[in-house]
Amino acid sequence: QIVEILQTNEILPRSVVEKVIDLTVPEESLEKAVAEAEDLPSVEITKLDLQWLQVLGEGWASPLTGFMREREFLQCQHFNCLLDDGVTNQSVPIVLPVSTEDKEKLASCKQITLRYNGVAKAIIRDPEFYEHRKEERCARQFGMFNDGHPYIKMINESGDWLVGGDVEVLGRIVWNDGLDQYRLTPNQLRAKFREMHADAVFAFQLRNPVHNGHALLMNDCKRQLVERGFEKPVLLLHPLGGWTKDDDVPLGVRMEQHKAIMDEGVLDPESTVLAIFPSPMMYAGPTEVQWHAKARMSTGANFYIVGRDPAGMPHPSPPKQDIYEATHGGKVLEMAPGLTQLEIIPFKVAAYDKKAQAMAFFDPHRREDFDFISGTRMRSLAKAGEMPPTGFMAPSAWAVLARYYQSGAAHTAQ
Repeated sequence: QIVEILQTNEILPRSVVEKVIDLTVPEESLEKAVAEAEDLPSVEITKLDLQWLQVLGEGWASPLTGFMREREFLQCQHFNCLLDDGVTNQSVPIVLPVSTEDKEKLASCKQITLRYNGVAKAIIRDPEFYEHRKEERCARQFGMFNDGHPYIKMINESGDWLVGGDVEVLGRIVWNDGLDQYRLTPNQLRAKFREMHADAVFAFQLRNPVHNGHALLMNDCKRQLVERGFEKPVLLLHPLGGWTKDDDVPLGVRMEQHKAIMDEGVLDPESTVLAIFPSPMMYAGPTEVQWHAKARMSTGANFYIVGRDPAGMPHPSPPKQDIYEATHGGKVLEMAPGLTQLEIIPFKVAAYDKKAQAMAFFDPHRREDFDFISGTRMRSLAKAGEMPPTGFMAPSAWAVLARYYQSGAAHTAQ
């Protein structure tokens, strides 16, 4: 009762005392569950849906037990939280769109099988269908309704109904892309951190290649934690592994680049865990950055590094300025309800110090000594086969990017 009172009053975060809710059917029950799924009415889901199913199945969205029912969806949309069992931050909807045809076919069913490419992946129990109000959903989640935004476009093209209900995932979801060994679940990461005797875990979310400015921020965070008395702070380097927009660097290339950074010792491999976060990217700015932080709480992380314009992108309409104000993500995170386990560590601004020939924290008193190397300029250098300034990025990591940008794959993506 004391624990419940502390949780209800947000003094004790639920994630401190509650287990991650893993929705994967245990190995000993899997054969029976698959046999049941084969006999049930079914609906085909998309790759994006399967990525969200993986997020749910592995427990990243705890305490959700499946795709959101209407009550959970409304709480998420209007309060950025789940409210029925204490306050838990859940700023983005995790929902399953279906067509009117499928809704009418399945509306009276007590169980439904979810299939991907014809293969049974999960069972939904006691499904609930409700209207997919796309414009309202997007206006609340993204602060806009513009088909030029790639995730909004996918929402617009999806079904006119949402189906929620408790989910049982039929075995671990794997992608067989050579990267599954990096897709560690929250429980696996917790075990890894215990094995490393970590007394602090600081998480860094990214969807871009790592340059030495990022590394400076991560290493400075570690320094701060050591100065505060932590003996074994561990970095969770956690690139997003779900859907990203076409002009983002693909996951396989990013992982190779991140490994090169660690191999060169720019980040200490002895105190860094490189793993993949399975969530799709939504480009929903301050709303989405709360999700990125909340999901890392499930791993036991207690510090979260937030940067400039997290989860942002340029507006799809001219003059194509950033959709979100660059500092709002960090400010919102520091105030967000339901994230009390996490201490938010804001980015300092890093730039290339031409005098020191290294990435350094920007000093406005020496403004003329600093060069802000944009992503566009980095891509141009890589495509042209040119090297960046000495000290901008580890040479072997730059070589990975250069090969990608000079390949046909990069030109096709862009």
